[in-house]
Amino acid sequence: MQELAFPTLLYRYFFFAWLFKDASSGNMLERAAAWRHNQERAHWLLTYMRRWLWCGLLLYGLGGLVEVILQSPALSAFFYVPSALSVSINAVICAAWLGFKTLPGPF
Repeated sequence: MQELAFPTLLYRYFFFAWLFKDASSGNMLERAAAWRHNQERAHWLLTYMRRWLWCGLLLYGLGGLVEVILQSPALSAFFYVPSALSVSINAVICAAWLGFKTLPGPF
């Protein structure tokens, strides 16, 4: 088995698009197969939600620490902004997970 490069591993650790197939192209059977494939892999979205939650909390804590200890609100923004972005990323992941659990396939 070929080992992946570190940037690829880092990308796969935080972003989940590589797990899923495109269910909007192909004939009806191909779309249905891709939808079933995506539904089977939807349980991994909860893992990605947990990762982004912990990263967001860690970055928020680091931002607070930098703001209190170093008295530097500008420097703390480097931690607060990615922390706030993790909230929207988690919202997208949650919407995708709910979609795979509740919506019918593309038939």
